[in-house]
Amino acid sequence: MNPPPPPSTSLPDRRRFLATTVTAAVGAALAPAAWGADRDWSGQNPVRYPDPDIVVLDPRFTKYKINNAAIERLYTGCRWAEGPAWSGEGRYLLWSDIPNDRQMRWIEDDGHVSVFRNPSNYSNGNTFDFQGRQVSCEHTGRRVVRYELDGSVTVLADQFQGKPFNSPNDVVVHPDGGIWFTDPAYGIMGNYEGSKAEPQIKEAVYRIDPATRQVALATDALKKPNGLCFSPDYKKLYVADTDSPAEGIRVFDVVDKTKLTNHKQFATLALNGKVAGSDGIRCDVDGNVWSSAAWTGDGFDGVMVFAPDGVLIGQIKLPETCANICFGGPKRNRLFMACSQSLYAVYVNTQGAHIS
Repeated sequence: MNPPPPPSTSLPDRRRFLATTVTAAVGAALAPAAWGADRDWSGQNPVRYPDPDIVVLDPRFTKYKINNAAIERLYTGCRWAEGPAWSGEGRYLLWSDIPNDRQMRWIEDDGHVSVFRNPSNYSNGNTFDFQGRQVSCEHTGRRVVRYELDGSVTVLADQFQGKPFNSPNDVVVHPDGGIWFTDPAYGIMGNYEGSKAEPQIKEAVYRIDPATRQVALATDALKKPNGLCFSPDYKKLYVADTDSPAEGIRVFDVVDKTKLTNHKQFATLALNGKVAGSDGIRCDVDGNVWSSAAWTGDGFDGVMVFAPDGVLIGQIKLPETCANICFGGPKRNRLFMACSQSLYAVYVNTQGAHIS
C-alpha cells in the first residue's frame, strides 16, 4: 500500500478520466504531457503497434519491448488491487482487493475472473511457495498464513517477541524454504484496509525459518518497508521504502541465506524532475528490477524498469496508480500489474527471475 494521493488524483477524478472520452480528449489537447486519452481500454478498438505507452528510456530496454504486444486491461472493479501472484500449477493469477476483503482470480484459458476467497482477512501480498502452496499477508489478524493443499490454513507468524505485527504487507520465498515479509503499519492506520490499531513494534523486514517457524528480524533500517524481491541468484534483497518517494528502492546483500548486510539505496523513481513512489517490485532473469510507480499522475504512474546498476531504462505508462506487479504465464514472460481498480498485463521479452 502507498500513502493517500493528493486531491487532484481522487477516485472520482480518475473514474471520470477513464469513462468520459470527450473530457479525456480535451485534456490531452490542453496538456500534451497527459496520455491515454486516445486509448480504448474496453478492447473494442486496437492499439497501433508498437504500443506507445511502453517507453524505451535507455537502449538496454529495447530488447525487452515486444513491438507487437500491447498493454491489456484484464479486469476492473476493485477498490484497491494489490498482491498479484501467479500459480504455475493452477495457471491462474491471484490478487487481493483489500478494501473489499477478498481475493480475486483470473484464469488464463478463458480470461474468467471470479472471487477466489471472501473474506480474506484483508489480505495484501501473496505468493506461492516451491510446493505450490499460497502464502498470504493478512492485515486483519496481523499475520502471515499458508493455505495448505488440503484447504487448511497454517499460521506461519503472527507476533514478534510477544507483540503482534503491524500489518504484514508483502512476501517472498527463498529456495531454502525461508519466508521473508515486510511489516509496515498501513493495514492498521484505519478501517478501510483492515482494523485500526496502534503499532506495538517498529516497522521492519522479517524471515520465518522453514524448520522451526521462528521469526527473526532481518532489518529495521527502513522507515516503511513495503514490496520486496530477491535478485536472480538470491544474493541480494531489494526492498521498497514507501515512507516517501525519495526513499525509493533499497538493496541488501544476503549473507548465509538468512541475514542482511550492506544496506544502500538502489534507485529512486525519478524522471523529468518528478519522483514516483515505489511499492511492488520484481526481478527478471537478467537482474533488472521492475517496480510499480505510483502517485505521480499522467505519464508517470505505471511501471519503471531499472538495470542492475540502478539506471532507469524503461517505462510502462498506465492510467491508474500501480500498486504491485508479478511475472506470470507458463513462460513467466507476462507482466501482471495490479493498479488501483484494475488488473493489467503485457507480454515482455524476458522472464521473471522466480516462481511468483
